[in-house]
Amino acid sequence: MNAYHLDYPLEIDNDVKNLMVNAYGAVLHEKENGVTGYFNLPEESQLIVEEIKKRELDQKFERIVVIGIGGSSLGTKAIDHFLRYKKDRKPIYFLENPDPVAIRHNFQQIPKEGTLFVVVSKSGGTIETISIFKAVLAHYKIDLDKENDQILVITDNDSSLHAFANEYGIESFAIPKNVGGRFSVMSAVGIVPLTIAGYDTQSFLQGAKAMFDRFFMLHEEHILTKAAFIYKNWQKYRMNVLFSYADELEDFNKWYVQLWGESLGKKDRNGNRVGPTPIAHIGSVDQHSFLQLVMEGPQDKTITFICIDNFEEDLTIPDIALPHLSKTDFVNGSTFNRLINEECKATMRSIKGQDIPVDKIVLPFMNEESIGELMAYYELLTSVVGEMFGIDTYKQPGVELGKKLLRERFVNK
Repeated sequence: MNAYHLDYPLEIDNDVKNLMVNAYGAVLHEKENGVTGYFNLPEESQLIVEEIKKRELDQKFERIVVIGIGGSSLGTKAIDHFLRYKKDRKPIYFLENPDPVAIRHNFQQIPKEGTLFVVVSKSGGTIETISIFKAVLAHYKIDLDKENDQILVITDNDSSLHAFANEYGIESFAIPKNVGGRFSVMSAVGIVPLTIAGYDTQSFLQGAKAMFDRFFMLHEEHILTKAAFIYKNWQKYRMNVLFSYADELEDFNKWYVQLWGESLGKKDRNGNRVGPTPIAHIGSVDQHSFLQLVMEGPQDKTITFICIDNFEEDLTIPDIALPHLSKTDFVNGSTFNRLINEECKATMRSIKGQDIPVDKIVLPFMNEESIGELMAYYELLTSVVGEMFGIDTYKQPGVELGKKLLRERFVNK
């Protein structure tokens, strides 16, 4: 079980208590009335895992290519990156951005034989995804009438992509209608490719379920407390900076930025523009470029630290004394595991000394259960903050105009 530590100067008066009670009730209402279905995915998606195992889909391919963007790929990529050093897992490649250099490079690295191409689009009409899929068909000379067993589709049941899959007899997994893309990692979107790749997705789902269960039994009240502080103080603290102390969390950071930004950057019921800005960094690397701004720049940020207690690596800093470099010798003989975590603690302490609000999340191990619980935590936090702001957390009207203008530029050229 992950550990959560809050150090926010929040007075829990009656106003704050009512805010927390009302937000909890609203999120519970969302769950019980199916406003969003991500709460139920840890149980529902166990059936997907069982089906894949039963049909031995995880035994038929040597590698997986996920063709998707945003919520269709970021969660899957975050888990794959977090667990990338696990043994006996198949590689997953991600074709996301319509960058011609990157697409060509990936094509050169990925052979056709033994590859499963997974096309992911909730709407079925994501322009980047479908364009890259067309490029895959052309490059690998895939005959849809004869080679459709190397293609798998994940989409809404009534989407155009689903209709395409039916046309050619391509296998399709459904995304629940009431689950948005950025909340879909526990659906077929993440569970299908990750299970086929060999990850323990059952443990991932169990970790998420445990977090959801504890929250709705009011055993994770720190989520409500953190959300209340963010809401009450967001005009002063307009940014949340996430410092993740592990390279393996880099793609989790990107998932967090989309989840937070696309869910909470909205106009509230009074037409006011709201939403704290998400910023994500990797410690200790990025603290050498960003920490100065935090320490002595504007005090408009809250800081969240994520660290891993046990990397399960015994790599030791050699006990070597180098001429002119003796001032670094105090860490000789220590493990890198201890070094990076002590850096996290020292940085957190220095920031607290500047009266900057901080909180910390500690993952005990780098495994499926820990990342499942962490992602569930952030999904819940996002929902609670959204309720406090009085916004529709699950829509994204602000991104639709750009899609419309893109189409017009091609159609009306």
